[in-house]
Amino acid sequence: MLKKIFQQKTSEQLPDYSGLLKKQYNHQVSQNHIQHDNAQLSALRHLQTLLDYVGAYSRYHQQSVAYKLLSSPPEKCQSVYLFGDVGRGKSMLMALFYDACPIEQKKRVHFNLFMLEVHAFTHEWRQHNDTDAIIALAKKIRASTSLLCLDEFHVTDIADAMILERLFSKLFQLGLLVVITSNRHPDDLYQGGLQRDQFLIFTQLLQKESKVIELVAKEDYRLMHLHALEATYYFPLDAHANEFVQQCYNEFTNFAALQTGFLQVLGRKVTLSSVQGDIALTSFKELCMQPLGSADYTEIAREFSTLIIADIPKLSADKRNEAKRFMTLIDALYEHKVKLICTAEVSAQELYTQGDGVFEFKRTVSRLIEMQSEAYLRSKHIGH
Repeated sequence: MLKKIFQQKTSEQLPDYSGLLKKQYNHQVSQNHIQHDNAQLSALRHLQTLLDYVGAYSRYHQQSVAYKLLSSPPEKCQSVYLFGDVGRGKSMLMALFYDACPIEQKKRVHFNLFMLEVHAFTHEWRQHNDTDAIIALAKKIRASTSLLCLDEFHVTDIADAMILERLFSKLFQLGLLVVITSNRHPDDLYQGGLQRDQFLIFTQLLQKESKVIELVAKEDYRLMHLHALEATYYFPLDAHANEFVQQCYNEFTNFAALQTGFLQVLGRKVTLSSVQGDIALTSFKELCMQPLGSADYTEIAREFSTLIIADIPKLSADKRNEAKRFMTLIDALYEHKVKLICTAEVSAQELYTQGDGVFEFKRTVSRLIEMQSEAYLRSKHIGH
């Protein structure tokens, strides 16, 4: 009887998370941050099941610590793997779930940044230890994290492919819960990659440990946001330019906080002002006033379906290197059908009119203009 009283008292002190995600989703709709979509709500129900489990386990843990109760923990729930086309709201749904989760030991990270951390840890570990770096990493992650949310999951690198099966096998064994968003079903990951037969072990593990959900929303909400903008190429750099950039970022990320992002390219780390899913916020200074090249720009174009670039200046003859980098950047974005939103000092036709490569720059001007067209905006991103 005493045990039941303690359980009832403790439960009353802890919040009830049932139906919370739908309530928060409807609140976002009422604030005009998102549009109601039945497919999103259907996917959200699976995340709510996971949230219910996390809430129940949190209550169980607090009761056990406070009153040394011996009741059984809630039955384990599957992780979630959410996939679908770009612009359907996967990252938004993950953010709703993550923010609602009642545990401190949680981490949400873009997949590229996660893999940077994995490679950095394993490199450092092998320099100073003879033991298995992957097992050590799994234990380190699990010691500080009960829930791991990975955004924009994809695999194109053989080194990543070989690591992932061993790492996640151990993480799942240690009881880690995972929520993953991706543009591809697990069976379609790493298509045509080297030693893919070995990688299939990992995809089978994912499907065993996770509920695989396809988000089949009809609308590409990114395209709707783009159509709502008066322009995707904003000039001049007046008092409203920064406001335009922030407004676009808010619209495309559902008012997400700024979070610095990194890409690993040929051993270099490329820094971007903020990354949220497959949306990146950056600047001309970050992309074209640094010693970056075609490989860097191609990786950015493959990784992000929408790129917001701030503060493109009018380029003079002494900025020919910056102009050349900008040409290479736009070529990569154009070839991969990346949606470009930018602010600039002058119109595209006036960006670079004197200096080496002015004739070649005309192609860049033409592409910048085409990238604002309805046909281009409707084109499908060519990513990983």
